[in-house]
Amino acid sequence: MKKIISTEKAPAAIGPYSQAIEVNNMVFTSGVIPIIPETGELVSGGIEEQADQAIGNLAALLAEAGVDMENVIKTTVFIKDMNDFAKVNEVYAKYFTTQFPARSCVEVARLPKDVLIEIEAIGVKG
Repeated sequence: MKKIISTEKAPAAIGPYSQAIEVNNMVFTSGVIPIIPETGELVSGGIEEQADQAIGNLAALLAEAGVDMENVIKTTVFIKDMNDFAKVNEVYAKYFTTQFPARSCVEVARLPKDVLIEIEAIGVKG
């Protein structure tokens, strides 16, 4: 049985999908971008600010589902420019401090709303 997870503390879905789904104590998020949930606007700044907003939004979505960052088992990070990899890692390390999840990072040609980063995760309630 699946449960739809939704929160106003993360950007709303901009299409026919859910922010996250819970199945058997596992939470699967959709991709989260650096939109300020309260305003619907893209956070200003470069990759560091966008990474911080996107991962912060992801953390808020996971928290709504009862998953803390230590219980994230896999992330996928999509970035517009692989030259930003080190900067993204610095921000990522502020949120994932122990028991690091498995991760993929992929450079992509374009992301929704022309953002620089999008991140999704799989977590376990615990």
